[in-house]
Amino acid sequence: MAVILKLLNQLHFPHKRSLQLLSLSLLFFFFNFIHLLTFFHNHHNNNHSSATPPHSLSSTSPKPWPTLSSLLPWTPPSPSPSSCESFFGNGFARSSSPQPEPGSGSWFRCHYNAALRSSVCEGGRVLMDPGRIRMSNGGERIEEVFGRLDEDELPVFEPGAFRLRSRNGDGIQVPKRAVSEAFLDEFVPQGQVVRHTMRELFRNMEFVVDHDFHCNEWIEEPTLLVTRYEYANVFHTYTDWYSSYVSSRVTGLSTRPNVVFLDGHARTQLEETWEALFSSIRFAKNFTGPVCFRHAVFVPLGYETAWFKALSQPLDCHGTSARDLLSNPDDRKTARLSEFGEMIKAAFDLQVKTHTSLKPSLEHNVLFVRREDYVAHPRHGGKVESRLSNEQEVFDSVRMWAASNHTDCRINLINGLFGHMSMREQIRAIENASVIIGAHGAGLTHVVSALPKTVILEIISYEFRRPHFQFIAQWKGLDYQAIKLPGSSADPKEVIKRLKRIMKNIGC
Repeated sequence: MAVILKLLNQLHFPHKRSLQLLSLSLLFFFFNFIHLLTFFHNHHNNNHSSATPPHSLSSTSPKPWPTLSSLLPWTPPSPSPSSCESFFGNGFARSSSPQPEPGSGSWFRCHYNAALRSSVCEGGRVLMDPGRIRMSNGGERIEEVFGRLDEDELPVFEPGAFRLRSRNGDGIQVPKRAVSEAFLDEFVPQGQVVRHTMRELFRNMEFVVDHDFHCNEWIEEPTLLVTRYEYANVFHTYTDWYSSYVSSRVTGLSTRPNVVFLDGHARTQLEETWEALFSSIRFAKNFTGPVCFRHAVFVPLGYETAWFKALSQPLDCHGTSARDLLSNPDDRKTARLSEFGEMIKAAFDLQVKTHTSLKPSLEHNVLFVRREDYVAHPRHGGKVESRLSNEQEVFDSVRMWAASNHTDCRINLINGLFGHMSMREQIRAIENASVIIGAHGAGLTHVVSALPKTVILEIISYEFRRPHFQFIAQWKGLDYQAIKLPGSSADPKEVIKRLKRIMKNIGC
């Protein structure tokens, strides 16, 4: 710049003021030129981490959390690994990062639950490369992919499928594994899960330099990363919903997060509830290139929830109201399932009825949850497995009894054909029922949304004596009763006899 000014002084200008104006103009141009060079230099160095403007998975603002009468504080975590809060709420008391990076551009940590022997992990500025995840695209209509194999829908993570950006002063010449085997064994143990996809994800996560951290888009809102296994089964999907809800609360998310499915399953009716519970849903393979999450939460598998683990280990927990727990704390009681049931109802804009709003009634709904044929997934032939061979006979007998009963109450028998009802209609039917009756089947999982004084009557054939719904009723604090059959058919007279006894206890 000094050389240019010297040359200008040697030239002849008729007016000194003209020389001054020209010099000032050149100075202005020079400093703007330097500013632009600096900007483009910095942009080039950072374009691998912010190539596009912030992007939202949802077309609208994130959904707020609804007001829940059973909501109890989620922090601090329970200090006792044997408490019911540790199993159903926040027992994720021990947190650790696998490899702290000084000045790291990304962060990652896991919160371990000793009761469940699993972790909720989360990270900031996390890159996902769908091109390094081998699985089907997901989200298709079932009829489009009929016959597709289950293994084609579950993810296989290649090295670098998920990446963390390193800004270590020494730099990293080659990608470096982010999580050691020792850390995995301590915080994400294999357990009884044969194919633990989250463990495989973390095993292939890498720390990389800026050059390998190129994002086609950024997702600014918190996002849950979920892998589903038995995604067409209502019970197993409830475990995924519950694990996702707990992960959101444990990590302190201020609004309902987005969900990205790390699987390639076809679309089912159950996506309706995913969309209602959370801000948005999307399949990982639907992204066209690497995507970066400002805050990613890795949700534990549904198999790692207390809902599933209680089937193979003793769990002495009983449901009660949040009000009762606040006034009488008890490690052997929980209100978390009631909280979650309210969350589901609120997600579908159903009014949450409180204990104080319940009044005695002379009219009662008896909901008969039916099993019916439908195509659940690409490998399903459309025929459900019979759990009660004479279900129609039993239903018809109960219907005749309800229509001709001689009690002081009016009894409405509701035909619970859930396969032909929206989830909102199913939840409403559960909430409005005084008695819920049905053969052992995943549809009974909906009792998580039942009101406090609802009675559950499960008809259990000899081949299906599993305690799934007995436990859920117990954890909700509901009156559970069972008719255990020596075979696969029930005596309608015995079913009606039990219903009469239940209605008498209700006050009819």
